[in-house]
Amino acid sequence: MTTTSVADLLPRITRRKTRIGLIAGGLGAYWPQFPTLLPQLQESSRYVSERFQALDADVTDVGFISDAQEAAAAAERLRAADPDLIVIFLTTYLTSSMVLPIAQRSGAPILIIDLQPTEAMDHATFGTGEWLAYCGQCSVPEVGNLFRRAGIDFRSVSGHLRDENAWRRINNWIQAAHVRARLRHARHGLMGHLYPGMLDVSTDLTSVSTQLGGHVEVLEFDDLRVRVDEVTDAQARDRIDLARQVFEIDEASVAEEDFLWGARVSVGLDRLIEDFDLDSMAYYHRGLGGELHERLGAGMILGSSLLTARGVPIAGEYELRNSIAMLIGDTLGAGGSFTEIQALNFFDGVVEMGHDGPAHLAIGARQPILRGLGIYHGKRGYGVSVEFDVKPGAVTTIGLGQNRNGSYVLVTSEGTVVPGPLLAIGNTTSRVDFGCDPGEWVDSWSASGVDHHWALATGHRAAEVKAAASLIGLEHRHVDVAAETGIRL
Repeated sequence: MTTTSVADLLPRITRRKTRIGLIAGGLGAYWPQFPTLLPQLQESSRYVSERFQALDADVTDVGFISDAQEAAAAAERLRAADPDLIVIFLTTYLTSSMVLPIAQRSGAPILIIDLQPTEAMDHATFGTGEWLAYCGQCSVPEVGNLFRRAGIDFRSVSGHLRDENAWRRINNWIQAAHVRARLRHARHGLMGHLYPGMLDVSTDLTSVSTQLGGHVEVLEFDDLRVRVDEVTDAQARDRIDLARQVFEIDEASVAEEDFLWGARVSVGLDRLIEDFDLDSMAYYHRGLGGELHERLGAGMILGSSLLTARGVPIAGEYELRNSIAMLIGDTLGAGGSFTEIQALNFFDGVVEMGHDGPAHLAIGARQPILRGLGIYHGKRGYGVSVEFDVKPGAVTTIGLGQNRNGSYVLVTSEGTVVPGPLLAIGNTTSRVDFGCDPGEWVDSWSASGVDHHWALATGHRAAEVKAAASLIGLEHRHVDVAAETGIRL
């Protein structure tokens, strides 16, 4: 099954678009002195606006400002737009007094960009008016100084209008804005109870809202039970038909009764997500003696994987911070599968990582397998599980760790998924080469403050996650053992 066909079968659940505020400006004292300067700068700002309007975001462009009064009026318009990021384009020198009200009144993080018209001036022909179109950089340290004194985080991108390296760096901040937007409006479900003894995954729910934004909805397994009770036989059979298109079914191990139960739970889970308007969810229930809640907990994997592929990541073992990390990976367009360390292979120099439970089907190397398990290791119940590995190539581990003072930290490490032998036990498993001794990577990763679950995402995304941490107001830690030991990654 190709990624495209999975996307067609499992259309993504749409959410509020990211909102970007855009403003350009320069010092109005120049306009009467150099009549051709303002039209040139306005043309540059139109080009920048067009680039931003082409993004997958709602862009509010409040135009061009020339003095502090115009800046104050624009700040009010931006405040009303409730942006997730404001981009201020310094087309030429302007005073920092024109920037401060925009940063103070909106409450949104600010990105300063200064993109001169071309790579360099034509020194032989340029006069003062032509030079002024190239001196937006002059204001950058002035704004940086002001922001530091005002307690405002400072970030900037300098380059020229058609400098794709600059636009790549700008895009990192736009991706970060997507993450900030998703988290500050997200509704995270938490259903069941903590896996006994897993102290690292225990999460203070208030801290999620205060540090990340959004809301945690506390759910009972009975909220799922009543919805599963309403699923008809025909709806369950339709879900089995969908699963047969998405998964390769291991007919030898998948019992028809378990398959039907997983399908029934999947339909009920869809209704739960819709009724509570959830963006992510974590769950766990131990249960005893085959009672209904135990069967519901064991029947979650099929439906959770289908929902994760549609942009609503779901993690087992009550791992709320991991479902949030998965949401970050998904928002970056990088998937994000529920992951922990499974084993080390010192012959091949790889860390084998994955988990039983939900997988992000959109980033799989091949058609995922639905396999029947007589037992889930360390858990109650039995049923169908997903066997899956991430496609070969660049990957990033994304974890949401925590410091002693309770503050969250986003942790990343970049590696490469490489082909090789994998266990066929109904787990998501990938072999990741971090360019160093796998034991040394485990030591450094474990010292970062991350817990024992994280999201495995495609592509090298550390720069985007670092930018997201900046916009959210979190610390970012990047684990790169290869660089620390002088080994090229």
